[in-house]
Amino acid sequence: MSKEFVVEGWGRDEFLNAAVKYNPNVQTALIGRAYDFAENAHKGQKRLCRRDFFMHCKEVAYMLMKLRLDTATICAGLLHDVIEDTKTRPDELKRIFGEEVFSLVNGVTKTARISLESGDEERAENIRKVLLATIKDIRVILIKLADRLHNMRTLKYQPPENQAAVSQETLDIFVPISYKLGMYRIKSELEDLCLRYLKPEVYQSLKQRISKKRDERDREVRELMGKVKRLLEEKGINATITGRAKNFYSIYKKMTKKKIPFEQVNDLYAIRIITESQDDCYRILGIIHSIWTPISSRFDDYIASPKQNMYQSLHTEVVINGKPVEVQARTWKMHYIAEEGIAAHWRYKDAERDKKFDRKIAWLKQILEWRMTANAKDFLENLKIDLFKDEIYAITPKGDTIPLPEKSTPVDFAYAVHTDIGNHCKSAKVNHIIVPLDQELNSGDIVEIITAKNATPSRNWLKFVRTNHAKSKIRGALKIAVGEAQPAVDSKDEEQLIGLIDFPKVSLLKLAGCCSPQYEDSITGYRMKDGKIAVHKVLCENIKKLDPNRKIYLGWKKQSDDATIKLRAEVIDRSGLFQDILSVLTRNGLRIEAINTKSIRDKLYLLLEIKPPSVPEILDETVSSIRKVSNVVDVRVE
Repeated sequence: MSKEFVVEGWGRDEFLNAAVKYNPNVQTALIGRAYDFAENAHKGQKRLCRRDFFMHCKEVAYMLMKLRLDTATICAGLLHDVIEDTKTRPDELKRIFGEEVFSLVNGVTKTARISLESGDEERAENIRKVLLATIKDIRVILIKLADRLHNMRTLKYQPPENQAAVSQETLDIFVPISYKLGMYRIKSELEDLCLRYLKPEVYQSLKQRISKKRDERDREVRELMGKVKRLLEEKGINATITGRAKNFYSIYKKMTKKKIPFEQVNDLYAIRIITESQDDCYRILGIIHSIWTPISSRFDDYIASPKQNMYQSLHTEVVINGKPVEVQARTWKMHYIAEEGIAAHWRYKDAERDKKFDRKIAWLKQILEWRMTANAKDFLENLKIDLFKDEIYAITPKGDTIPLPEKSTPVDFAYAVHTDIGNHCKSAKVNHIIVPLDQELNSGDIVEIITAKNATPSRNWLKFVRTNHAKSKIRGALKIAVGEAQPAVDSKDEEQLIGLIDFPKVSLLKLAGCCSPQYEDSITGYRMKDGKIAVHKVLCENIKKLDPNRKIYLGWKKQSDDATIKLRAEVIDRSGLFQDILSVLTRNGLRIEAINTKSIRDKLYLLLEIKPPSVPEILDETVSSIRKVSNVVDVRVE
């Protein structure tokens, strides 16, 4: 765990020398003025740890120095609390330090004095304001992350209830942001600090267990690193090799996700190989695989296909002495970007003129674009979903990767690619097979969206899409305002959803958009002036306010389990034929209810009864695929 106060005892000169050490191009005169101004402005103020408040400002600025950021960012780190916590006026700060430094400080400054005891709405509004400022200048969130990291390092001085609240907010918001910005070093430390306060027993237990095995594991890792070093030197490859320990939170997450005890977590350590060129990375991979047996399912090439947050590296897992060991290979530039993310990108290129840079923070613009008028608390809850760090990576037919939250659907994918593709989505293929639009995607799925000019979004999509970006675009296309009651569904949707209602004329029924009743919900009807029946949930608040004399009883018909589709396949018998046909049906998600064979005039027929697919196109795709199976003469639907 990092020290709480790294720069304690440093004076002004030591601080400025450190700034030059990390970035020789900084303007020490301006940083010195910011140092003096902040120290004087916070004079007499103390933190709960009883140290001078200015010590916190120095720590935040030092973290920004280590990221090798520019003069304005370091100055803003020193000054980030002067508007909020001192008598300094905004116009005074702007006059002394200029527009750039003022804009950064103002972006980090809260809308009002928000204490830990403030309500959810005020705290959510604070986070929203910082993120909105981040769109204009990414350095705002870098300062905020440094501020949050030091606050987490000193969280032990806060009361227990505040520790839990701040840790949960950090885990929900700031950890995913640091991940999406590719800042793994900050992300890992924040995660461990959150675990320390949210699950103290788990944290201490992991700390003790890892400590007990540390000597043995360190010896094994040193021996392995030495062997790899010798192998690479023999091949003329210059590389730096380090051991990499999993952080506590990663271990805890793996234990809970896989439901395994600590003793079954094998990959507590990995080795990382950092070299000069990309070609060397692939040569190293070949050498490693020639010596140790690779686990084929545990290889990822993030060099050829970088993560959305710019991360690049080769990952492989090999078996050494009966244990799986993760090996990473990357260049030095990849290493800096992996550790520091967007901050390293800022250093390597002029971000303001780099068009790729905008695409790297496009996720931030997407999650903010429709919530300008939403209340801050709702914004924060939806933000947690959009920032959810357990991502999948779906792939377009052209090979582009699209990051999505877990449990995303083809509709989420369509809108992530382009709004027009989502709005005209008709159906979807996953790994070349037509699937329902509500099917959950897995990482690595190849997704193809089939569009049509006359296709339009369905209100039913709102029930299963995962991303708020997709939801906002669907609402926009349907002209549904956020928070408003939705109008009744159109007739096409109605036929699919209402066909089960026990009422003589289905065409007279309308599903009420305000409560969106679904099959098996307790429902009631309301006879409208045009003679149609609005179908509401029994507990719908709107129906309670309406004239009771116009209400009618409605119930659902029982769904039949007897419906099947019959396929007749003419075949020439061979070994394995049925297994091949069964594979086609299974791949398309179809279930066989019955199977028979029949001979007619020296011809052999296979008669199959299957459950109807949820999407009609799946049946056509299945029939076409069965026709391609060897020894199948023809297939027909009876």
